[in-house]
Parts: sequence; structure tokens; C-alpha cells
Amino acid sequence: MNAVLNLGKFLYAIPFAVFGIFHLMGAKNMAGLAFGSEILVYLSGAALIAASVSMLIGKLDKLATVLLALMLILFVFLVHLNGAMAGDQSSMSGLLKDTMLAGAALMYAKTMAKDKAVIG
Repeated sequence: MNAVLNLGKFLYAIPFAVFGIFHLMGAKNMAGLAFGSEILVYLSGAALIAASVSMLIGKLDKLATVLLALMLILFVFLVHLNGAMAGDQSSMSGLLKDTMLAGAALMYAKTMAKDKAVIG
């Protein structure tokens, strides 16, 4: 049973790397969500990939997941909230998805993180 439960780390971390790659590949299309700045899309894509790698190798994973949660909460307020309040279904879905993933990142930091060098 532990072997199945250990898959959770991979099922959580790998999609963040894929999302990060999507950010890097589609920065021009996503720039409208990031206040018109492709640089912010590239930065968030790199952060998603870095968090994924950190979780997979177990180095600075507590810091990475706390920062990942912070970034996702910022996405909730800066990217999704206005559209969700206006009744846009896709914005509401994004808001709920990012809220859920931020909560999971914090749970990861609390229970699964191995490297507590920066955040004890």
C-alpha cells in the first residue's frame, strides 16, 4: 500500500513541470493573464518547473512548496478573482483549482517535505 501512496508525490509534482513547460511554450498567449507581460509568464513557468524538480529530488522542497502555495494564492487574487466575481465559469474553475493546489502545497510542506534547511 505504501508503494501506491508514494505515487502521490509524483502525481502532484509532475503536472507542475508540465504547466511550467506550457508557460514557457505559450508565453505570448498567456501574457494577457499576466498583466500583458511575457516576462511574468516565463518567470512563473520557471518557478513551476523549479518547484516540481525540488519536490521530485527532495532538495529545498519545504521552501519550494511554501513559495509555490504563495504563488498560487497570488494567482487566485490577481488572475482569477475578478473574472470569477463577474460570473465567468473558467475563472471560477481556475480560482478553485489554484486554491486547492495551494492547500495541497502547504500540506506537502507540513507533512512530506524532507529538506527543512531554510524553513524548519
